[in-house]
Amino acid sequence: MALDRILLGHFRNHRETSLDGTAPFNLLVGQNGAGKTNVLEALSFLAPGRGLRRAALADVAAQDGPGGFAVSADLTTPSGPVRLGTGTAPERPGRRIVQVNRAETPAVRLGEWLSLGWLTPAMDRLFMEGAGARRRFLDRLVLAIEPGHARHAAQLENALRERNRLLAEPFEPDPAWLDAIEAQLAEAGAAVAAARHRLIEALSGALAQWPDQPFARPDLAYAAGGPVDRAALVAALREGRRRDRAAQRTLTGPHRDDLVVTMAGKQQRAAECSTGEQKAMLIAITLAHAGLLDDDRPALLLLDEVAAHLDPLRREALFDRLRAGRAQVWLTGTELAPFSGILDEAAVWRVSGGHVERAWPAGAQPRE
Repeated sequence: MALDRILLGHFRNHRETSLDGTAPFNLLVGQNGAGKTNVLEALSFLAPGRGLRRAALADVAAQDGPGGFAVSADLTTPSGPVRLGTGTAPERPGRRIVQVNRAETPAVRLGEWLSLGWLTPAMDRLFMEGAGARRRFLDRLVLAIEPGHARHAAQLENALRERNRLLAEPFEPDPAWLDAIEAQLAEAGAAVAAARHRLIEALSGALAQWPDQPFARPDLAYAAGGPVDRAALVAALREGRRRDRAAQRTLTGPHRDDLVVTMAGKQQRAAECSTGEQKAMLIAITLAHAGLLDDDRPALLLLDEVAAHLDPLRREALFDRLRAGRAQVWLTGTELAPFSGILDEAAVWRVSGGHVERAWPAGAQPRE
């Protein structure tokens, strides 16, 4: 069990929401716009980053509220319960506050307590979008296994931002200062690239054991955006200064990496596959990744509207895979029928207008 006693305060349309008595499967049911995905988004803020919608903090707080929001939950660990909390204060709506057992801590450290992943309808176009979306997807998968990745990714982003700022200056940057920034960028970049490569190797090994059905089996490859060795990346950055200065941005490095996905049975790039095949490959990657999680940290998997578009065979295969994993699963849907295979083991909540009402606990007889 990962999370329980979850509280949302002034989070989007949830003025005051409490979810107690969670289970391995947790189902949120309600009409479109009721606030189901908002609950998943709130849970996603218990990981480093900007949540599953990548929203600005000021946009997350309820429009008719005091100007801030709060999300908290009890996390079960081998050493006892830990209280995780995050949110913003009304006087500083753009500054995120993170607490562990009510002591403030950097957001990047949330990954040390909880492995968290998600799959949402907005991700259905992942293979059609630019490489940036796939890098974020890849980094989230890495973070769930290697919590230190958040720190390296933040260091890379900061060094890259500083180098780009210097390159855009009207005067020639100080070479010594560029040397120092590029050394930081290369050190963090090499760590980020290595972690991404390890994750893709592990995922590829897991997916190689999968059948081609009922979910399309993807082949994964790492397309590096530049040298992955620290020394080689330092040399490439130094050599590319004139070119990068003309472009006013850094044109080589792990910030230009990409995840290449091919449908194994057809040897066809994911971007050229049907929408259904792309969705099936995303589910396969998500489930294979869940199987890589270790026992060191509790795990959470958020699946938004994932069952409604699957046929009964694929739904049952999905539920079987989720049962075999160790992650606590949260699912959303507009009706109960697609979840008939797990209703006798799920905790179910009905969501309406930002209000959440417990329908029945796990193991109880479902009632409409």
